[in-house]
Amino acid sequence: MTLTPLDWLSVAVYVIVTIGITLYFRKRASSSTTEFFLSGRNMKWYVVGTSMVATTFAADTPLAVTELVAQNGIAGNWLWWNMLFGAMLTVFFFARLWRRSGVLTDVEFVELRYHGAPAAWLRGIKAVFFGFLMNGIILGWVTLAMETVISVLFPGLTLFGQSEFSFLGLEFSAALAVVGIVIIFVALYSLTSGLLGVAFTDVFQFTIAMGGTIVLAIYALDIPEIGGLSGLMEKLPASTFQFFPTIGSTAEGAGVLALSGAAFFAYIGVQWWSSWYPGAEPGGGGYVAQRMMSAKDEKNSLYATLWFTVAHYAIRPWPWIIVALVSLVLYPDLQNPREGFVLVMKEVLPPGLLGLLFTAFLAAFTSTFAAQLNWGTSYLINDFWARFIRKDASQAYYVKVSRIVTALLAVAAFIITTQLQSIASAWGLVITASAGLGLVLILRWYWWRVNAWSELAATLTPIVLVILVLLGVPVPGIQAAFPENLFTVVAITTVVWLAATFLTRPTDAGKLDAFYQRVRPGGPGWKPVAARNPEVKADSGLLPLVFDWLAGVVLVYSFLFGMGFLLFGRTWAGVGCMGLAAAAAAFIAWDLNRRGFDKVLTDK
Repeated sequence: MTLTPLDWLSVAVYVIVTIGITLYFRKRASSSTTEFFLSGRNMKWYVVGTSMVATTFAADTPLAVTELVAQNGIAGNWLWWNMLFGAMLTVFFFARLWRRSGVLTDVEFVELRYHGAPAAWLRGIKAVFFGFLMNGIILGWVTLAMETVISVLFPGLTLFGQSEFSFLGLEFSAALAVVGIVIIFVALYSLTSGLLGVAFTDVFQFTIAMGGTIVLAIYALDIPEIGGLSGLMEKLPASTFQFFPTIGSTAEGAGVLALSGAAFFAYIGVQWWSSWYPGAEPGGGGYVAQRMMSAKDEKNSLYATLWFTVAHYAIRPWPWIIVALVSLVLYPDLQNPREGFVLVMKEVLPPGLLGLLFTAFLAAFTSTFAAQLNWGTSYLINDFWARFIRKDASQAYYVKVSRIVTALLAVAAFIITTQLQSIASAWGLVITASAGLGLVLILRWYWWRVNAWSELAATLTPIVLVILVLLGVPVPGIQAAFPENLFTVVAITTVVWLAATFLTRPTDAGKLDAFYQRVRPGGPGWKPVAARNPEVKADSGLLPLVFDWLAGVVLVYSFLFGMGFLLFGRTWAGVGCMGLAAAAAAFIAWDLNRRGFDKVLTDK
């Protein structure tokens, strides 16, 4: 089926509304970099949290989930489900502290926490590495996924009579050229409206994207070839519907995720706290930190992050998983299982709704691309250009340069896309190239002895190790397949950054005191600093936060699996999980209220 005029009407309405939101927020975004990058620090939790969810709902995520399910059944999603542990740490341990810090970007935090030339070097390196290189790879894999959507929806697509293009030595398809046109549109509204416009556009885009995938799942189950959820379960091996992997043995039958004990432990015991990954950074960095710092106050920051975590891990995946399972029935021999999601769209949706789903993918792609552009530009302007190139310029100047850099970053992302072979390889590269950094990102909030050299060593060591492997230098353990290679990379990185910590001088006492007075972190790791600042009322009761964290993990996993059990006919198991989720939510609400949540979590 091809798109009809009714389908294109859906696309047109989406574009018009997006442009309207952009123009509405244009004037406010032009007033200062704080408005452009943080919306004046005045957003409500539901806008902030939904913006986080929309940013992680890119065009690649439904396709990636489809591939995981095709290869390993529902249990294949543990590749990213494991990150919940770190995300819930952010909710209770870091959301308040980020909002309290008052920085513009999480890279600026470096010079709030550390002192001297090492801190300045670290800030500049992180700004370029994460704002340009890592962000470019992320934007590239998102763009690559959108190219897949367009190439499957419009087979044989040509643009100006050509199916392939060559420009400045780059080879790319007509589908990617069309995505390039979409990127121009995204760059224009991102550089025009700033974060506030991006965030409100995210809410609109997330509504379309989530609603569209739910409609698709309903239609996919209703076709005669499937016959509802019961028919779907009859047509696939029972192992496909398992929620947990088979550990340490070869699985029997298709659809079981068979992991070695080492691989599963790497997911559950290492990856979530050790590696930097967009949207799941240990300590809540990246665009999640940007959103938390844009919240109205600490309470809104925590609520936003909690809503994001629940929606991201527990609510959003099931429509994708159902469509992925349907694709296994309809296209069992598909060479590229990632395309199955889009093929189901073409197969089951009537005119009008197909356009809605195409619009949903456009919304998912544009929301993520715009947020990544704004976030990456915030690093390159606030933490590189304004810090090292031109200091003390006017706000109007920095906003102008921000818009130029936004456009250039969009172009760079398109170029990077032409060089990516697959999204999966890019994921592994990002996780491995930051393995071991996560522990420093966590401890810098709770241990005074971590210094700029600690973080610099933890940032550079895994990058060097990855480069050595790419150059063919034999490093024992590093050549192992992902995720088993994380053990070696994390171990080496940890030894290096601990050595750097104790072989270099601590952060200046005055800098530590100023940080402690401003952020008020609690815990025994600040004991020497607390002794010098007895007047500061720091956070207390970190142990109860551990129980809140555990309750949060139980809440999300119980809700996630409870929905799955209910969908697949295991009613009592589903009801039990939902009851456990409700109990966990009640405990969190009771504990936060008991500790004076509304009074403690406000700006002072």
